Amino acid sequence: MIKERLNPLNDFAFQKALGEKGDEEQLLAFLNAVLRRTGKDCLESVEILEGKDLPAEMIRGKASKLDVVARLADKTKVNIEVQLENLYNMEKRSLDYWAGQYIKGIEKGQDYVELPPVIAINILGFEYIPLDDFHTSFHIYEDRHKDYQLTDALELHFLDMIKFRRSKDKDIVNEPLHRWLVYFDDKSPQNLVEEVIKMDPAIQKVQTTMETIQRDEALYRTYLSYEKAERDELNRINGAKRETDQRRTKEIAKKALAEGASEEFVSKITGLDMDTVKRLKPDIKG
Repeated sequence: MIKERLNPLNDFAFQKALGEKGDEEQLLAFLNAVLRRTGKDCLESVEILEGKDLPAEMIRGKASKLDVVARLADKTKVNIEVQLENLYNMEKRSLDYWAGQYIKGIEKGQDYVELPPVIAINILGFEYIPLDDFHTSFHIYEDRHKDYQLTDALELHFLDMIKFRRSKDKDIVNEPLHRWLVYFDDKSPQNLVEEVIKMDPAIQKVQTTMETIQRDEALYRTYLSYEKAERDELNRINGAKRETDQRRTKEIAKKALAEGASEEFVSKITGLDMDTVKRLKPDIKG
């Protein structure tokens, strides 16, 4: 039985379990589960290109963005990003990640034909794509001829953990991706998590890494540092949003007062207390 479950989507833990040399078996299993949606043949090998072992003091700096970058047997590159908070413009961020890997695919003097395709996989801890599917994928197709693909160079995947969590059609027996997302979701019932661990050898390897992190004092301390950094970032985002909302509310109140609305009415429609509304009124007269 799992005593204390770490969050597998913690940047540090995720990279340790899927993004370092020696993690090929579990990474390959996860990629096959994801790419099955687009009809790709079963992948047989993968090379992990980048593993970043960053000190805790660099957490949340731009240079400390942890991702998984790998290369398939046909030279296609795969970039996996975990984004738990909504920093907005996710599609542009994903294209930025994709472009960064794509331009690395050619060196001076090489022909463009040698540029390998890049697949970007985004694991999201928030709802973003306005479709019902928890797994969406995108390519470049002609506007009027949707079956004509301009190039296979670009492929973007979005895995929405919130929509998956709400799904009532989880099939952990026949759908490998469902097993992975059950495991990745830190809110999955413990009995279900233990079931998918037993069912899937690749997920067992990831769980072994999680247990190693728990036992190793230095690794566990780094894991906790990343957890704290995630919480701090979320608090910063929410705080900024609250301040913005409050400013907008006060502007609405000022406009209503300027139009002759009573203080009581303004308080009612904005939710601002009467003292705050009274303080806004002199600003208008002045």
